[in-house]
Amino acid sequence: MAAPPSNSRQTINPPPEPPPVSDAMARAHQRYWRFNLWLIATLMTIGFAVSFVVPLAAHRLSNVRFAGFRLPFYLGAQGAILIYLALIVVYIVLMQRADRRLQNAFEADAAARGS
Repeated sequence: MAAPPSNSRQTINPPPEPPPVSDAMARAHQRYWRFNLWLIATLMTIGFAVSFVVPLAAHRLSNVRFAGFRLPFYLGAQGAILIYLALIVVYIVLMQRADRRLQNAFEADAAARGS
């Protein structure tokens, strides 16, 4: 049994063409992803500061007390974890809001195309 001739230009199952996207939807997607990247960069910068900058300044903060503990101990033991959880909650809330805006843009675009 011989192998079928291979033609590099012809594919058996070509990938489907994506549906056409209106300019309004393209702008909505661009705003969505630009916001997403900005949000991730901002939250990661805050996480970096909590993880690396605060411990570097710990010796300067050793005289400050919070709830009876020295501030560097509190930040390392509980504060950093609480900040990380807050960052996760902020990301979830803001991305749900962005998802709703994108969904509204999609519905408005679908209604405009349908009429």
